[in-house]
This record gives sequence, C-alpha cells and structure tokens, in this order.
Amino acid sequence: RLSNGRLLLNVVVGGNPTELAGDGVFLPHDERYAQAHEFLTIWRGLVSGERVNFNGKYYRVENGRLDLLPHQERPPLYFGGSSDAGQDLAADLVDMYLTWGEPPAQVAEKLAAARAKAARRGRKLRFGIRLHFIVRETEDEAWRAADRLISHVTDAQIENAQARFLNQMDSVGQRRMAELHGGRRDRLVVSPNLWAGVGLVRGGAGPQIGRHHQP
Repeated sequence: RLSNGRLLLNVVVGGNPTELAGDGVFLPHDERYAQAHEFLTIWRGLVSGERVNFNGKYYRVENGRLDLLPHQERPPLYFGGSSDAGQDLAADLVDMYLTWGEPPAQVAEKLAAARAKAARRGRKLRFGIRLHFIVRETEDEAWRAADRLISHVTDAQIENAQARFLNQMDSVGQRRMAELHGGRRDRLVVSPNLWAGVGLVRGGAGPQIGRHHQP
C-alpha cells in the first residue's frame, strides 16, 4: 500500500547452519524448504484475501485473515534454490526463479529442471540471473580491474573461505559457486568473459562479466 503495489519479496531459506543456529533454527537443509513451503502456502492464502485454516508439520493456523490486503493481487515472490528441495518449492509457490551466474550450459540445465517441475504442476516460472558487470573502455582494462579486485587476497584467506563454503554451509548453490574454480586462481575464467574471482573469498554470487565499453 505504501508503494502503490511495487513490493517484491525475495525468499531466502538459508544456507549456513551455524548462522541459522544463532537465530534459533536447527532444521536440516530439506526440512527448511518444507517449513518454507508451509509458511508460503499460508502467506499466499492470507494475502489473497482467504480465511486460512492450516494444520501442517510446522504451522497451525485457525481462521487466519488479513484486515488490510495488498494493493496488488499478491506481491510476487522471488526465490533461488539449486537443490531438488529448492526447485520443488519454486515449482509450487514462487513467481520468479533466480540463479547465480554459472557457465551457460549449467544455467540452462538448472532452469530446464525448474521449468519441467513447474510444468508438471501446471505452472510457469519466470527466471532471473544475478551477475556483476565490470565495464571499462577496453577489454584489457576490464580484466585488469578484475585482477585488482583480488590483488590483496592471500592464499590463506582463500583456503579459509573455501573451507567455510564447503564444510560449514549446506547451500547447494554455494557449493556450485565454489566448484566453478575449486579455490584456484588459474581457474577463474569459467566461461568466455565470465570471471569467478570474487567467489574465492566471498559467499553468494561470485561470477562477474568482464566486458569492454561499446561506444
């Protein structure tokens, strides 16, 4: 209502059990998606103006309702999840399925799987991808800028970050990011003009596009 119907919601189920434990969440990976499925089922009913009665494994609601409904029919849900459990949730309930940047063949495979799951449920998904762009006047300048971003990163920092991504986190998407380069500086170009250097030490969306400026 405040934004006249411009609200978009991005759903994050969580991929780091240590951080989740600090918030009081102790469910294993697939159960978190099952819990989110129940929550979003209830949420969709409420924001659609329904009187909701729900009795699930994680939530119970009796005669739930909203007095003030959204300006739009329902705020669209954005969501990214690379696991089977994540794709099942997307196929059932979300509107925009998101992926981090990966080589085109891997992205195509992932989106085809999500599209097929949604189709079996009689639904269609929209898709989005998150990439960062490095833009300079020439391609050489763009690549030098990419190198500068990690010029002070040490091997020890890379090793520690990669161990955290692979051993402490249960996010399939984060594992896919780490596997693009395996923590190696000589494997950062994972597809033409797709550079994964930031992912050596940063969680989340690692790949970036290095491009030159077109006058």
